[in-house]
Amino acid sequence: MEHTTDIRIYYEDTDAGGVVYHANYIAYGERVRAEFLRHIGHQSSTLAKDCGVTFVVKHIDIEYHKPAFLDDLLTVHTTITSMKNSSFTMHHQIKKNGEIITDLHVVLVCVDANKLKPVRIPEILRAEFEKLI
Repeated sequence: MEHTTDIRIYYEDTDAGGVVYHANYIAYGERVRAEFLRHIGHQSSTLAKDCGVTFVVKHIDIEYHKPAFLDDLLTVHTTITSMKNSSFTMHHQIKKNGEIITDLHVVLVCVDANKLKPVRIPEILRAEFEKLI
């Protein structure tokens, strides 16, 4: 199973040449993760209150295949490729007109919202994450 989110490219997303600025793909990954959490019944803003945890990025790998431009509509396909006790890896495959333009692999760690120390992913979230593996 995968989760999909559409992202429209606006002027603010592009550089002087009209090409999406490379760092914006990291922001798109963050946006998609927030939408995924909403999809499974949680919000980034209330995750600490509801579950006592938050997620921090440990590592990102990005491979750029082709550029995106102003007014393009991108579709981000998200899966979870692996999950451990306190971390998981998400794969965001960004497509334009069905063609892959960027791949992001993001390792996230579940941490205690107050102490910011790694903790086990709560079962309520783990069950939903497993559906994307």
